[in-house]
Amino acid sequence: MLDAASRVRLQFSTPSCLGIERMAKNDLQGTLDLLVLKTLAHAGSLHGYGIVLHIQRASDAMLRVEEGSLYPALHRMEQSGWIAAEWALTETNRKAKYYQLTAAGRRQLQQAEESFDQLVKGVLAVLRFT
Repeated sequence: MLDAASRVRLQFSTPSCLGIERMAKNDLQGTLDLLVLKTLAHAGSLHGYGIVLHIQRASDAMLRVEEGSLYPALHRMEQSGWIAAEWALTETNRKAKYYQLTAAGRRQLQQAEESFDQLVKGVLAVLRFT
């Protein structure tokens, strides 16, 4: 079971998504791992703030991960062996921890994508049931 720090805290940019925002905050636990792993698979090595920016950009600013949720999750994923981290300098010469996906992380990403796809199919089936 995922701890509270692993939950994605999402903020939506349009008022029309308020119902989705409540559902996302309360019911879509564990999506943070999926978002981070997918981001690192796509973008390669990134520091935490770079991960936040990528998710925001890739979602057309519909999703925004709070840093207070991200860093504990990154630490947990590093402890699980899904990501590896090393210290390096940013473009602005600041020291930052850069994260990259490991082979175990690629396997976890595949499992997480499959699980999420099944969740979406199940929810859609219920919503379309007449």
